[in-house]
Amino acid sequence: MDKQQTRLLLAEDDRNLGNILKNYLDAKGYSTTLCVNGQEATDAFARKEFDFCILDIMMPVKDGFAVATEIRAVNKKIPILFLTAKTLQEDKLKGFEIGADDYITKPFSMEELLLRMHAILRRTDETIKSAGAENIYTIGIFTFDFNRQTLISKSKEQKLTSKEAGLLRLLCTHANEVLDRPTALNEIWNDDSYFNARSMDVYIVKLRKYLKGDPRVELLNVHGVGFKLVMNT
Repeated sequence: MDKQQTRLLLAEDDRNLGNILKNYLDAKGYSTTLCVNGQEATDAFARKEFDFCILDIMMPVKDGFAVATEIRAVNKKIPILFLTAKTLQEDKLKGFEIGADDYITKPFSMEELLLRMHAILRRTDETIKSAGAENIYTIGIFTFDFNRQTLISKSKEQKLTSKEAGLLRLLCTHANEVLDRPTALNEIWNDDSYFNARSMDVYIVKLRKYLKGDPRVELLNVHGVGFKLVMNT
């Protein structure tokens, strides 16, 4: 994705920080819309098209979790990065469970924010560039279309986030084999830290829920090693 065409939704209630971020990102070639509370952010998202969302968690009127939940209800693919003063792992895991792509804890450097954005956008680019490739998998009664980020059965079409789709494709390419945790973490999160391992567990639980409609399909934890997508015929 050409960064000069990247439209950013920035929601930050601290006007000084918000203006500093907007000016910095605009100077880097992005087109940034600044909102100072959660309701403004959801209203802006409904009015305009965006390519990337940066959401502060602690905002008046509507917090970042609520904004992200509303955004994910209508768009599963748009990248979301949380800005947070919270250090509790439970709060960060909640963000990933909602469907965030990443988070950054205040205080942070502008360079780190930009690097995290670039990493997310690079993964998005790779998904777009692979659109011509064969990325459709059969998982029992399900058809998984990686390019469209959908998991389809006769009764339902489940939209997936980019991380859910990436992790499920990795499991499919290792079907009936053990996928070790470091490989999955480095492939999808680019880092095998303890916190990322915890967030990956959240995604595994979600994928297992999506696949429970076919008893022949099992997503197993292999204790101390990793995961195994088993498709029994």
